[in-house]
Amino acid sequence: MRNQDFRGPDFFAVLDVSKRERKSWVVWEEGKGPDVVIELLSESTAAQDKGEKKEIYQNLLRVPEYFWFDPFSGEWAGFSLRCREYEAIAEDSQGRLISRVLRLALVRWEGVYQEIEARWLRWATLTGVLLPTPQETAVAAQRQAAEAQHQAAEAQRQAAEAQHQAAALEAMLARYRERFGDLPEAEK
Repeated sequence: MRNQDFRGPDFFAVLDVSKRERKSWVVWEEGKGPDVVIELLSESTAAQDKGEKKEIYQNLLRVPEYFWFDPFSGEWAGFSLRCREYEAIAEDSQGRLISRVLRLALVRWEGVYQEIEARWLRWATLTGVLLPTPQETAVAAQRQAAEAQHQAAEAQRQAAEAQHQAAALEAMLARYRERFGDLPEAEK
């Protein structure tokens, strides 16, 4: 039976490892711990996330960056491992926490995700572009497919119009030939 005394992080990222499907991440089997960890605070977990888990990530797993976020109060903090201890990451001028490891900005975002309107954490590029959620990616793909379909229909309509104009010119030329004969050839 699994040890119930420690539960894994709510989110973690591990860089520079092989990409394959995994059911879980076991540090001693993978040979590498997480590079970034995020814990979502709740009344029942906040003390452990800010205390015991922070110490485990700092002292045992040596996780380079650790963040926590309380979606209800908006409280958040970020820490970067320096000289074997976590130092607080200060918010930048835009109120973001910058992950140097991921080269991304962590932002608090209010909106709808999985049909729930709330305050969420989102990753953004350093220039401020939000990384899309799977839902947003699917919607964008649907929009692109609809636009491609519209463009294909427009191209088909234009081709049919060109064909109609060519047929009309051919009919005019045929009437001209009936009335006046063949067109004279240009003199050489």
